[in-house]
Amino acid sequence: MKSNLKLKLELKPSIEGKAIKRLMLHVCCAPDATVPFRDLKSEDWSEILGYFYGSNIHPEEEYRRRAETLAFLSEGEGVAVCLRPYDPEEWFARAAPLAEEPEGGERCALCFSLQLEAAAAEGRRCGATHLATTLSISPHKNVTLISRLGREASISCGLTWEDRIWRKRDGFLRSVQISKELGLYRQNYCGCLYSMAHGR
Repeated sequence: MKSNLKLKLELKPSIEGKAIKRLMLHVCCAPDATVPFRDLKSEDWSEILGYFYGSNIHPEEEYRRRAETLAFLSEGEGVAVCLRPYDPEEWFARAAPLAEEPEGGERCALCFSLQLEAAAAEGRRCGATHLATTLSISPHKNVTLISRLGREASISCGLTWEDRIWRKRDGFLRSVQISKELGLYRQNYCGCLYSMAHGR
């Protein structure tokens, strides 16, 4: 599959005489990345790199479909994405004790935290200065919680948290429109086994 999707990808070397701002953008799925990719490219970032966690997604066929859709978007928008190896067993081991939690509860908070911590660690490894996430484009997500977890993950890895609420200024509606224009697959549930029954 030809794309900008990579298992490991180094950010470019520093540019002499210029302040370096390298952003690691945690990407939950391709449709939610449409608006962030386009908006961030219009700003003064030295480099933008996406990070796809994916181990929360069930079943594997769904994971592959979302990864392929992200690869298509990555190629078209010119934003490289780092793909974490798919390891659902690890995710289930952490989430299983919270299986009875309602959607939007402690299990979701744990999932957000795992994803943001992994993105922050990869950002530190490859020289990013900032961390952000596409999660805040969804009207179903608790952006206050996401911002707190993102800030904590950033601090733990020596990064600066870039606090963006992408659903502002009709961000979610824009993402739906762009996804339709590009023919992107839009899933009808968040990703994990537990969320499938909720269609969120």
